[in-house]
Amino acid sequence: MPVAKKEEKKLSISYWSKEQMNCPICKKKFDREIMRSGNGRMIAGPLTPELHRQFEPSAKFGRVYPLIYEIGCCPHCYSAFFWNDFKEKFSNDLADRLYESAMERKEKCNVIFPYFNLKKERTLFDGTAMYYLALMTYDMCPPEFIPTLKKAMICLRLAWLCNDINLQCHGYNYDTVSQMFYRKALFFYQQAIINETNRTEKSSALANMGPDMDKNYGWDGVIYLCGLLEYKYGQQEDIQLRLKKLNESKVAIARIFGLGKSSKSKPGPLLEHARELYDNISKLVADDEF
Repeated sequence: MPVAKKEEKKLSISYWSKEQMNCPICKKKFDREIMRSGNGRMIAGPLTPELHRQFEPSAKFGRVYPLIYEIGCCPHCYSAFFWNDFKEKFSNDLADRLYESAMERKEKCNVIFPYFNLKKERTLFDGTAMYYLALMTYDMCPPEFIPTLKKAMICLRLAWLCNDINLQCHGYNYDTVSQMFYRKALFFYQQAIINETNRTEKSSALANMGPDMDKNYGWDGVIYLCGLLEYKYGQQEDIQLRLKKLNESKVAIARIFGLGKSSKSKPGPLLEHARELYDNISKLVADDEF
């Protein structure tokens, strides 16, 4: 029996931290689940043009989803944040509003992720639901939390995770939900840049801009993703507006990445993807203009 327990621990994906988390909203404690590292759990695969690190399934652990452990959610009041934000100071007014809207968040989450569970080891489905709860939580947070850029990252990750759910379980429209979150991500990334320009929210001050968890691509990554999402998911009803936005994206990408010049300071993969995006936008704009 002890040998079996040791083997079970060895093969587990996650563990429960000895220290409980204190929810700053309802003041109750809850357990924190942490993903284990090493021993072949995370086999890094390719980096997609969306700067999403894919992981290969292993014979021992199967397919793992490290992203789902990056969000914490209080099972008592359904307030969800990136883990570091649980340590932030919340005004009494904000805490009260988040507490009073707890059931509203739960009900809205149940519409897209029915029967999600916050009190057991998280699955892909439960972890994705936590991101949606976080999206609704940050929607109520003031500018000092830099909520717009966080919502952009959350929506992009939701798009990835919903696509993963769809690959596991066809026929429940999670591919459509994924597309919805891509469009939301585009809106929030664009708004984060507007807020930074207008100095209404210090988007560029966010310590880790992801968008994934394996590397921080910083503000350059934000500019790039804004252009990529516009190219892939921007509206197509108003062609003139689309061409205008694509041209703006092309100029921003060229300016940020110094395309056509040597740019040793920029991360290699990001620079390569930026060059490809610049070429794709240039071709699309040229084709649409004639």
